[in-house]
Amino acid sequence: MPVIALTQEMGSLAKDVALRLAETSGLAVMRNEVVENVAGRMQVPASLIRRIREGKAGLVERLSTDKEQVALYTAEEVFAQAERGNVVLRGWGATCLLRPVQHVVRVRVTRSFEARLAWLMDHLGTEDRHAAESELRRSDAAHASRMNAQFGVTWGDPLLYDVVLNTDRVSVESCVQQILQLAGRPEFQETPESRATLAGLALSARVRAALKAQEATSDVDVQIESRDGLVTLSGIVANEREKEAAESVAAAVAGPGKVDNQLHLMKVNRKFTYAKT
Repeated sequence: MPVIALTQEMGSLAKDVALRLAETSGLAVMRNEVVENVAGRMQVPASLIRRIREGKAGLVERLSTDKEQVALYTAEEVFAQAERGNVVLRGWGATCLLRPVQHVVRVRVTRSFEARLAWLMDHLGTEDRHAAESELRRSDAAHASRMNAQFGVTWGDPLLYDVVLNTDRVSVESCVQQILQLAGRPEFQETPESRATLAGLALSARVRAALKAQEATSDVDVQIESRDGLVTLSGIVANEREKEAAESVAAAVAGPGKVDNQLHLMKVNRKFTYAKT
């Protein structure tokens, strides 16, 4: 069940590559589903999630939207789609989120700024080069900022990908063939270990999202590791109530007896009179 993670770069023809991959190999292409599911979880319009992701949201929208919640629900959705397999995931940080999973093929599709600019002007039906260039640079800046903030990486770093394809020189059809050939190689076949890694990441993402969604645990910041269906919680919480609440929420996701609670209580220094209660 191949899983292919593609970058999203305006004017790169990555969308064309994704659609052609789907037509050629019967894979599902997931992108709008992520928007709709994340928006549904947050009970906000899908258009708001798109504007935030694309760097188009206004000041009030940026300040009033919980970016951490967006990131957690996005990760949960990406892992869920990857677990189903037979899918092309375009954008949404999928190339970084799925980096630990050996059988996922991570691809950057790109081309020169001038070619991307020409594509955008044609797409918008405009001859205003300045406006189109501003839009393209804004989009690139939004992607770079989000990748750095969420994953601590430099957007476009070739080491983040298994292959980089330049559509200035390589046709969409040739890109598709290159990706499928790579996906068919032994190192990108599913193994019990790679499936277990993906399942663990997906379960951890579900637990993080669930903790964020509950008022009692929304501010709890703990480490979560999952393996073979067992969720391990570690780190420091303010009090016994938070410790119990975190375990309860995790157990509701993983199942009874599937949580190893290694959380420790915060030690209160006598020099300070304030403690979270």
